[in-house]
Amino acid sequence: MTIGILGGGQLGRMLVLAGAPLGLQFKILDPSSEAVAGQLAPLLCEDINDVPALLWFSKNLDVVTYEWENVPVGSAKYLAARVPVFPPPRALEISSDRLKEKSFFRENGVPTPDFAAIESRAELDAALKEIGLPAVLKTRKFGYDGKGQFVLKTPRDADKAWEKLGGVPLILESFVPFEREVSILAVRGQGGEKRFYPLVENHHREGILRLSLVGAGLTSSSNRLDETQLEEDVSPASLQSDAEKFASKLLDKLDYVGVMALELFQIGERLLANEIAPRVHNSGHWTIEGSVCSQFENHLRAVAGLPLGSTEMKAPFAAMVNLIGHLPPLCEVLRIEGAHAHFYGKEIKAGRKVGHITLTASSREELQSAVDAAQLLTADGRR
Repeated sequence: MTIGILGGGQLGRMLVLAGAPLGLQFKILDPSSEAVAGQLAPLLCEDINDVPALLWFSKNLDVVTYEWENVPVGSAKYLAARVPVFPPPRALEISSDRLKEKSFFRENGVPTPDFAAIESRAELDAALKEIGLPAVLKTRKFGYDGKGQFVLKTPRDADKAWEKLGGVPLILESFVPFEREVSILAVRGQGGEKRFYPLVENHHREGILRLSLVGAGLTSSSNRLDETQLEEDVSPASLQSDAEKFASKLLDKLDYVGVMALELFQIGERLLANEIAPRVHNSGHWTIEGSVCSQFENHLRAVAGLPLGSTEMKAPFAAMVNLIGHLPPLCEVLRIEGAHAHFYGKEIKAGRKVGHITLTASSREELQSAVDAAQLLTADGRR
């Protein structure tokens, strides 16, 4: 079986790595000749909007998937008329527009922060009166890793926010005083079967994911990477059940096939949906060594029509530390007990995800020690 992947970044690279033991073949379409998945599979370097390139790309493919949520919906629909495309283009269409996404959540009983569509400065002023402050103004499209967002804390911030983001369709959302940012990775097969990975606690800075923690009763006392402490569980057991219920509704409504990440805010015993990613996800990288079947293999199993694999954890605790703009010496990473290095083969640039470290442990204490050691190797820890 040959699978086409739209986008050739690190997620595409990890899909190829996961598919090789299964005997799957791949073809990549990406506009960059430096796309790192192209180091492992044939790369067609063309514009993803280019119709002749899409037609050529579709030849001899059994199925197409994608590793980037900003793939043009029109391109996905064009390919879907010629070869099965999973996840379905409708999921891509909904997730690529924050207003459509939040509306889709509400329509399907998944709670979200308050929000309003913004097309003009007058609508912004009216929405601020309705929603209140603080609030977050976001572009409806093309936002990731914290891009296209502005936090409004006082009425005076409205001018700055409009100056920075005005001129394109926007959405205003109430600011959520969350206790934790969490995500759930879910996978749905072609026959409708579903599996769920454990809830993951995520820590961001400057809009970029820096650390993910997973395991029974994990929480942390601080969002600062250099002060992360693993403590006893303060969250009700129902959170996993609620997250699975929300994700299941969305998967079924979309007739979804593949892995989907649902990002959520935890406020006490409640979860509010932030967004979905219709693809394998950064917060699921721990599954490569931390679960029986990784998110990457399960995504491929789903889109290829194969039985889904177990999402059970191999060890009680796991973590993922992102490497942003810096790669530490490999020997230093491998000295950490329970650590596995994943270097993406990218050119090193400030703010760029160039690798990650996954960690597994049998106790909180072991994981704490490994996380501390791994963070010392990051650009943040070396300052």
